[in-house]
Amino acid sequence: MATGSTRTVFGFHAVGVHLKTAPQSVQEIFFDPTRRDARMRQFVERAQEAGVKLVEADGLRLSRLCGNHNHQGVVARVDAKPQTHSLDDLLDSLQEPPLLLVLDGITDPHNLGACLRVADGAGVHAVIAPKDHAAGINATVAKVASGAAETMPYFMVTNLARTLKELKERDIWIIGTSDDAPQTLYQADLRGPLALVLGAEGKGMRQLTRKTCDALISIPMRGGVESLNVSVASGVCLYEAVRQRM
Repeated sequence: MATGSTRTVFGFHAVGVHLKTAPQSVQEIFFDPTRRDARMRQFVERAQEAGVKLVEADGLRLSRLCGNHNHQGVVARVDAKPQTHSLDDLLDSLQEPPLLLVLDGITDPHNLGACLRVADGAGVHAVIAPKDHAAGINATVAKVASGAAETMPYFMVTNLARTLKELKERDIWIIGTSDDAPQTLYQADLRGPLALVLGAEGKGMRQLTRKTCDALISIPMRGGVESLNVSVASGVCLYEAVRQRM
């Protein structure tokens, strides 16, 4: 949730990342004074040491501030994170083969937050999504991402197919995931410059995105379910790439 040049984050982890990495970006923190456990006491002490304004608020006000009941008694207003560089600038600065995650049609903020968290853990250099078929960074995304929304570059592009073609011009291999792919994840070479493309559960990638991929791979499914949640699938694919690169 953003208001002008500010946005709202909630939960101990998401707010704590701001206090740790950019305390000057935290304008004020609303907290539930009736919660007196050790975690809240330590959190309040950290905020006081950082010189952040603290405001007492009941659970109802906290829920209204963040639009969510899972705030854990902590909601903060922080400066909106500026996009400090372009995707091209980021790619130009890399000293190793790029590892990118492309999300096509992921509109659920919980899924996006989980994907950002997985991407951060796997050492992905950036996450890319189309502006017209994607969730933006909001309070729910930041909460689910557990800090990764602050550390993972997230680029929303106007034309995803064109962006993928531009990545190809940089010799980045575009590999999409599909249930009917001719080869599995474990048969693919994921060691070079790579962009992994995943679509929404059920729908998959859009046709134009699929046609733009250099290759398609599938995740072997051994049980009764037909597909995995996109964040789980992202984790499976990204960590296989990490394994191959080690």
